[in-house]
Amino acid sequence: MRIYMITAALFALTATMACFQWATAYQDANAEPDSTPLANSSGGSLEETVANRPKVPGVLRLRLRERRENPAENGSTQVVERVVEWNVAETAIIVCDMWDDHHCKMAAQRVGVMAPRMNQVLTAARDRGVMIIHAPSETMNMYAGNSYRKRMEQAKEASPPVPIERRCDVDPTREPRPLPVDRKLDCDDETLGPVVRRHTRQHSAIDIIGFDGISDDGQEIYNFCEQEGIKNIVLMGVHTNYCILARSFGIRQMVRLGRNVVLARDLTDALYDPRQPPYVSHARGTELVVEHIERYWCPSIVSEDLVQVVPGSDGPLSSTLPSQ
Repeated sequence: MRIYMITAALFALTATMACFQWATAYQDANAEPDSTPLANSSGGSLEETVANRPKVPGVLRLRLRERRENPAENGSTQVVERVVEWNVAETAIIVCDMWDDHHCKMAAQRVGVMAPRMNQVLTAARDRGVMIIHAPSETMNMYAGNSYRKRMEQAKEASPPVPIERRCDVDPTREPRPLPVDRKLDCDDETLGPVVRRHTRQHSAIDIIGFDGISDDGQEIYNFCEQEGIKNIVLMGVHTNYCILARSFGIRQMVRLGRNVVLARDLTDALYDPRQPPYVSHARGTELVVEHIERYWCPSIVSEDLVQVVPGSDGPLSSTLPSQ
């Protein structure tokens, strides 16, 4: 009888332990995942670390075009060209608002034609070591959580020498008002449709890849450039008389921050309707804005200067060669 009671007690104990183990396993399997990121050896989070592009040797030779007042002729300007050299490791291209759609169908069509050409330039510049920052404004929700977005968000906070404005409109102390083609009726569609937001992301013909970054925030871009030692900025995209000039990462703000800034004049487009003053073609309207920028803000270049480096400037450096 005693043996039977001991055996029964052992059986009950075994069953209880099995039930406990099953319940624990079930609870673990169905528990909410721990959202606390793993810590690295320095105490930071492994999740927050996104690698940045390697800094490689190479020198871009840029042919700058700008306009200066001609002292001999009051009010006129003369074209001045000069050559500068920029290290690829200190240079970034910002792609401004190359959206997938626009309320102005003619503007959207021109972006669709420009995007593949721009992608070829970006590919060559990226392969040479230039940083590519995509800035399709108002669409950051589409890129939340990916490495390109995190790369910009994780940059160390930096204090700018001047305030970074949300929008930098015409500066009457530096440039005349208005711009040559700055008009309220700026769409050259035959019939203007609803002026509503149609863009959702960057145009699909432009690759976002490798060590690229995504941001539409001037402070984030400033943080990243300070962290990575980027002194030189190339702006390309649309629209020349609006966002290229006025965004928080646009020409006006970058010049005020002390960056070396140029506009890629063959990869930009203005919003302009030839039915409005000064009654010129759309192409000429864009050229007028480029000329305004060259006179009052920064030089322009052609994009072919971004696809190659000075021969021999890209190494390898003798100090990096393996010993024989």
